[in-house]
Amino acid sequence: MNVIQLQPCDPAHPPPMVELREATVYWDAAQKRVLLKEGVMESEGGAYGFFNDTLLLSGWGVLEISAGHGAGSTQEDETTFFLAGYLEGYLTAGHYSNMYPQFLKDEKVLNPLKSKQDQWSREQVRLRRHSDPLWKHLGLILAQLDAFALQFLNGVGDLLDLVPALTPRSNSSSAAGALRTPGMGHCTALIKVLPGFENLLFGHSSWYTYAATMRIYKHWDFRVSDTRTATGKMSFSSYPACWPGRGSASPTSGSQRRGVGAHLLQIQLGYLQQSVHGGGPEPGFLGHRIRDGALTVVEQIPGKVMHSDQTQALRRGYWPSYNIPFHEEIYNLSGYSAMWKRYGEDFSYDLCPRAKILRRDQAKVFHLSSLKHIMRYNNYKRDPYSKGHPCKTICCRNDLRPRRPRPGGCYDTKMAVQLAAEAVNGPTTQGGLRPFSWQSFNLTSHHGLPQTYDFPFVTMRPTLHHP
Repeated sequence: MNVIQLQPCDPAHPPPMVELREATVYWDAAQKRVLLKEGVMESEGGAYGFFNDTLLLSGWGVLEISAGHGAGSTQEDETTFFLAGYLEGYLTAGHYSNMYPQFLKDEKVLNPLKSKQDQWSREQVRLRRHSDPLWKHLGLILAQLDAFALQFLNGVGDLLDLVPALTPRSNSSSAAGALRTPGMGHCTALIKVLPGFENLLFGHSSWYTYAATMRIYKHWDFRVSDTRTATGKMSFSSYPACWPGRGSASPTSGSQRRGVGAHLLQIQLGYLQQSVHGGGPEPGFLGHRIRDGALTVVEQIPGKVMHSDQTQALRRGYWPSYNIPFHEEIYNLSGYSAMWKRYGEDFSYDLCPRAKILRRDQAKVFHLSSLKHIMRYNNYKRDPYSKGHPCKTICCRNDLRPRRPRPGGCYDTKMAVQLAAEAVNGPTTQGGLRPFSWQSFNLTSHHGLPQTYDFPFVTMRPTLHHP
């Protein structure tokens, strides 16, 4: 283990210590155990990598893992994924305990569902792994999560809906069919194509509790022997011991065939799309034409999965996403039409505040800096579409509400830049908004997190390379 002490700018207030952890793991097939070597990265190992714990310095920890490239490249795929999970668990140990109590305060409410979903997934893998690459790769996911020992906590995208639905309520409004009072929405995303198809810009801003700012940017490079694999390389924003999913802007596509979308977790579907189907349009499509199938929109509710090709909308310039269902059937089945009648156009796909703002301002996006601006946008005091509400905008600041403020809202932003990304952690300060500080919200658990958030964008790209 190495500890890096940066040069202090102010002797009275030195910057935090930055811990860099490196390790290599091997699989001992004879003893069926993992051998861990601390403090070294050996390319011949089953998996090796590092974790740079710079959360308090830059807003992000950085994890990079390479797996399956050593040992003569004969390591079985399941072993590669298990070792990668084991190594990540070791390198980031301790951080997940700072964060997950915010997601799940009473795990017992989910125990029956958790057991059934896990059993179903493993049975499908056992029956279909040799005939279908989707189930083969789900088996790899489960191998990695077995090493994490945190399988269901990786379903945070599902937990946000499941926990409120399964937790009994004592008030009188809990009768069957009653609508819940709407709370804060969730993420904003924008895919923007320049007028001459010169470039494709993509930005995503996550919304949730600020206690979820235990952020790690991860780079995975796994050698996978299965020739049906689209890629073993992935870079994404994440959390301790967590797969790409909630907050990582992981695209999904038509992998929900044969009804699997009704039973798999969002986080599993996102990874399957990347590893089996690939992650978007083919290189070189810009500047000439955008092929059909470049943008597939998928929406899922219990018992129903819908998808459609929305490439034509992309050809016209942009595709927005702001946590309101696009497909009319999903919209109606989810209760949004009833919510619109009760609470107004905030629940309209076309006329909610974020729809109006993105429709108005997307034409101003031509490059990375203008994309940053729109994805961090919050001018709630002056923008007529915000109506004075700090969450009726692109990057919510729920902590700025004059009545019943809460430490939640838009807590990070990421954008793709060719083979790299730029990311910022923390609530927006655009337009002179004061930086968020836990000083006013000390009753909310935030152990291990920055006290105040005023970080710049950070460029993220992998550093471990293979010939």
